[in-house]
Amino acid sequence: MGVYDLQTLPNGLRVLTAPMEHSQSVSCFLMLAAGSRYETAESSGIAHFAEHMFFKGTESRPTARDIGNEIDGIGGEFNAFTGKEYTGYYVRCAGEHRKVALDVLVDMLRHSKFDSEEVDREKGVIVEEMNMYFDTPRDYIGGVYDSLLYGDQPLGWDIIGRKETVRAATRETFLDYTGRWYKPSRMVIGVAGKIEGDLEADIERLLGDLDPDETGAPAPVQISDNGSGPRVKIHTKASDQAHLVIGVRSYPLVHPDRYALQVLTTVLGTGMSSRLFTEVRERRGLAYYVYAMNHGYTDAGSLYSQAGVDIERIDEAITTIVAELKKIAEEPVPQAELDKARNVAKGRFVLQTESPHGLIMFGLRREVLENEATEPEEILEQLDAVTVEDVQRVAQDVIAKNALNLALIGPFEQTEEERFTKLLS
Repeated sequence: MGVYDLQTLPNGLRVLTAPMEHSQSVSCFLMLAAGSRYETAESSGIAHFAEHMFFKGTESRPTARDIGNEIDGIGGEFNAFTGKEYTGYYVRCAGEHRKVALDVLVDMLRHSKFDSEEVDREKGVIVEEMNMYFDTPRDYIGGVYDSLLYGDQPLGWDIIGRKETVRAATRETFLDYTGRWYKPSRMVIGVAGKIEGDLEADIERLLGDLDPDETGAPAPVQISDNGSGPRVKIHTKASDQAHLVIGVRSYPLVHPDRYALQVLTTVLGTGMSSRLFTEVRERRGLAYYVYAMNHGYTDAGSLYSQAGVDIERIDEAITTIVAELKKIAEEPVPQAELDKARNVAKGRFVLQTESPHGLIMFGLRREVLENEATEPEEILEQLDAVTVEDVQRVAQDVIAKNALNLALIGPFEQTEEERFTKLLS
């Protein structure tokens, strides 16, 4: 018997559950296959802005304080998050209060007022959040990299949007966006932990009357070929530290080599014994933090390394990271190192999914983006099946065949792009 159970209501809304016998808490989620990728240039930032507004009051709970009091009253925690391809809202609480948690979540998603005065007031909050984001190079460097990789299309835009589009948002902007994408076919309710009572009947009562409208899909990503050579994008900012991302295009989420790519990424930059951490930080003292990861979307992906480095040694930092990327494509990973990386990947996954919150989060991401909540045991089996030959084959396919891309934030001028491009060759 699997960890996850999936039920589908007549209107197409899915319900994913993961009962945990010994848990005393429950995590209730409402996840949607809709995020900033589903915006237009005129509505950029509205997915994230809407996330804020859902907490501002409903018809039956008129203010943010009323909603907060309801969740505080059951000793719960609630929050939300917006990605480029999904958005999630959740409440964590003691299992006995599951009905209240779901009722509040659904009320927020179905009956938020989007009061015009609240919208105007929250614009200031969003703009200050933007200022914080743009002033934090460790966060903003990801946006610079996405802009370089994907250009002027939704995957290349910042999730938080632009100040002009946020300031121009009206109540109708929210209603247009949610009315288009917040439909049962794109919704998954997730509940994990201590699940008591007739959950399916409760969800049917709360959401069963939603119309099963079709939404269409966002435009597919347009990938420009950068096989002609490396590319560099510099965001000039006075600072004592440079932040950089060096990466290549990789695979979309659903790909036969996704687990080999995960192990490859782990060898490169997960943990304090990874290649990049050892070479960049421990041996050379070039960076405080350095790591590698693969970020996959439904139709695109990128393997990259990010680091915060000494501006006086930026050239050495770039060439060192580039050398490690090339090395793993040219030389097979020793079996012992592969085994260790596999254990790291498996261990991190087990730690992630041992709580109700982490377990249902993992399943929901898979269900929302891939229409399949893969069982944890299968993940571990797939990681066990990765071989040395798999890792080298994928490294050659992803790293050796694709030009490198560099995004950089620091006290550097646009005229220095050619200098940095040469370091990537």
